[in-house]
Amino acid sequence: MARRLALITGASAGIGAASARIYADHGYDVAITARRGDRLEALAQEISLRFGVEAIPIVADLADPAAPAAILEAVAAHGREVDALVNNAGYGLNGTFAATDWIDQRDSLQVMLTAPTELVHRVLPGMVERKFGRIVNVASLAGLVPGSVGQTLYAGIKSYLIKFSQSLHLENLNTGVHVTALCPGFTWSEFHDVNGAREMLNASTPAWLWLGADEVAASGYEAAEANRPVCVTGAPNKAIAAFAKLIPDDWALALMAGQGGRFRKV
Repeated sequence: MARRLALITGASAGIGAASARIYADHGYDVAITARRGDRLEALAQEISLRFGVEAIPIVADLADPAAPAAILEAVAAHGREVDALVNNAGYGLNGTFAATDWIDQRDSLQVMLTAPTELVHRVLPGMVERKFGRIVNVASLAGLVPGSVGQTLYAGIKSYLIKFSQSLHLENLNTGVHVTALCPGFTWSEFHDVNGAREMLNASTPAWLWLGADEVAASGYEAAEANRPVCVTGAPNKAIAAFAKLIPDDWALALMAGQGGRFRKV
């Protein structure tokens, strides 16, 4: 029997690259997609040599509405179907909503909300038919706490991914398809280098709040195998998420009011 195939978006670095290695280590072939072709080619070669599986690099920009269909067409051109999907591609924008360009906000919605939703919709029927599927939507702790300054769409998108995953989890009970929203907090990756917040975060956040991308990706894999609808990574983040549920909304919002400037350029 052919090995199962995992499709990972945003796979050129961070949680995406770590997820590709973890699925390969568990015997999956992988299709990895991102914008940076050189990174993808290098990762594909590493995975093939290290784990002895097939690694298919697919260069695509999820800001293009045609990208999800094109990615799955590339997978099909290799005679493959998607057995596991990790919707990981994402990034943060700097600035308040009014101070940013609409095109940038539109693209963030396409990359982090519309594209992952479309990918799930396209691969889910086949998973149900084959009675096997794993879907990990990489959300964030930001989706479980009140929104803060400078996270105008980001937090809302991540909250959507959590609710979306919970509903999918319930709709697919007893089908063999497992759905998980992975909710990391601060993670060592290129995410904060891209939005220019690395130096600010290093100065304002303690080391014990941070997890490695490998640890986060492993938690996502394990949660999907166990069919847990939501996985918050790390004890401190679990405590923060629980605390946010317990206190009144106006208290929680007041606590967040002054935090945006610590975590993101605004």
